[in-house]
Amino acid sequence: MTDPAAPAPAHHRTRRLCLAALPGLLFLTAPRPAAAETPLIGFDELYSAFSPLGLTFSDKVIALTGQRVRIRGFMAPPLKAESNFFVLTAIPMALCPFCSTDTDWPDNIVVVYLDRSQTFVQPNQTIEVTGQLDRGSWVDPETGFVSQLRLRDARYSAV
Repeated sequence: MTDPAAPAPAHHRTRRLCLAALPGLLFLTAPRPAAAETPLIGFDELYSAFSPLGLTFSDKVIALTGQRVRIRGFMAPPLKAESNFFVLTAIPMALCPFCSTDTDWPDNIVVVYLDRSQTFVQPNQTIEVTGQLDRGSWVDPETGFVSQLRLRDARYSAV
């Protein structure tokens, strides 16, 4: 019988240390959610109504605000090559569809703010963007652009 006051063998101490450190390691290195776990939103699901007062966000957009989501669409041509943002559109466009006010905001675009530099793609290439959904009128302090829907901390890939 072993003495309970004696220190545990080295291999037992190591195992306890590794298991005790494991939750912290998982937290520090946890990858972003897989695409299958991230909800997909279609452009036809962004708004639930249009009235003289403007567009009304859908229940799905309201419920997913602040969460990572996926949206498929097309990249409108950026205003300048070194931009950290672009406009995602429901259909390919030859020009950037940004409007001067959010009252004129089209129901088929979403502004995308990238988490890192990426090479822009041709406007007829379907892409899938993943980012944190943000809603409500907001003025970009750098550009003065006004938007109603945004994806922040986003990345995209060709589909």
